[in-house]
Amino acid sequence: MNQNTTPLLDAIDKLIETRPAYFRIPGHRLTEGVSQRWTDKVGKQIFAYDVTETPYTDDLHSPEGPIAKAQELLSELYQSDESYFLVNGTTCGNEAMILSSAVDKEKLLVARNAHKSAMMGMIMSGAEPCYVMPEVLHEWGIQGGISPQSVRAALEANRDCKAFFMVSPTYYGVVSDVEEIAKICHEYGAMLLVDEAHGGHVYFHEELPKGALQAGADMCVQSMHKVTGALTQSSVLHVKTTLPLDNERLVTNLHLVQSTSPNYLLMTSLDCARYELAMHGGEMQQKALELARSARERIRRIEGFDCMGKEVEGQDAVYAIDETRLVISAKGLGLGGYELEELLFEKYAVNMELADSENVLAIITYANEREDIERLIRACEEISREYTKHMQEKEPFSAKMLPMTEQVMTPREAYFAKTIDCDWNKAVGEIAGEMIAPYPPGIPIVYPGERITQEIWNYLEQYRLQKCHIHGSRDGKLEVIKIIK
Repeated sequence: MNQNTTPLLDAIDKLIETRPAYFRIPGHRLTEGVSQRWTDKVGKQIFAYDVTETPYTDDLHSPEGPIAKAQELLSELYQSDESYFLVNGTTCGNEAMILSSAVDKEKLLVARNAHKSAMMGMIMSGAEPCYVMPEVLHEWGIQGGISPQSVRAALEANRDCKAFFMVSPTYYGVVSDVEEIAKICHEYGAMLLVDEAHGGHVYFHEELPKGALQAGADMCVQSMHKVTGALTQSSVLHVKTTLPLDNERLVTNLHLVQSTSPNYLLMTSLDCARYELAMHGGEMQQKALELARSARERIRRIEGFDCMGKEVEGQDAVYAIDETRLVISAKGLGLGGYELEELLFEKYAVNMELADSENVLAIITYANEREDIERLIRACEEISREYTKHMQEKEPFSAKMLPMTEQVMTPREAYFAKTIDCDWNKAVGEIAGEMIAPYPPGIPIVYPGERITQEIWNYLEQYRLQKCHIHGSRDGKLEVIKIIK
């Protein structure tokens, strides 16, 4: 196929050129009905691309024209069997993968560092989870990889598992040995489902880790908005498997979890992001790598700072790291991650992707410029000069070491069970009626249906005291929790 094309963009262009008398949704009528307060700032023309299904523009839920061709181009680029546009983010792709692999109390092996969307998929499908714990990079206070040995042990203990759901790369750029894990899964007749939200770019440079599809995953989902030029909420799902998979059921499940009014701005951004990767992917990733490597080297020379690098490969099931992720610590200055993030944002207008108790995370892409790196470095240097005079090591916050849980009910059973509110200080021993997931990164510490042990309570209390935002908790502060009645 000719990757030097953008079929959906071109189809919308053709529609706009007809200057239609427009009586379809959306109500803003292309360029004329959007608030002038907004158009005075950004102009009108982009809104002409916010259209709906027409004879020119195809239908995501039954594609035969430009959307079908755009998905075929995407599939060819990633060398998949099938590829699908997602307009509800990677969340809906993860849900569709689970719905297509394990239902009605069939067992699903799940990496315990999975995003909360895995729980949502299990609530919808009724799958019964069995868990694999990630290793821990103690020096950095973050989760490491998933070891192939732990996957084999879990599948040996649960030979009826239909699939294994895992995350690689993680938010922090940690990559597990997906190739070996895929071999083990297939040995047990289980599909490998990979949440590759943070890895859609790794296929385009030999110095980046191998992608999940290249390593043998049966299905994976990628957040193209996280790492390429697609708009927020734009993701894709790829299938590449020799195991039995009902593709018609997968498509039906995508209909279940996606909007019936798919946004054409999002789909066009996927079409254009694919085009850019096809035409310029190597140089785009080369630029990102050069910027990230330069930043990492310079940050490591700043007193009190450190930045994680390839030296962690081979430790704690870390098979490889994505060097475009900068995990930055100022522990040598006595600064935790939340404090450092606040300083960078409030004083220097340097916006980091996330903070945890010990680190901040910067994601470097092809769209960053040298000036972005210079501002980050100058801010770190100034912080170092200010804090060095009262430098002191702090006791590390160990809340990355996930405690084991006791599953009393499946996520689906718990979701539909009767619940009551419980004061957080009285929650030990109770069965959670909701998930508890510090955000970011949105990884549930407690799933609905799991008992809140003293160890888990102590673990989560550290997050609460640090005023972390909590997803799942009704007030976002973990003062009250829903428990099973």
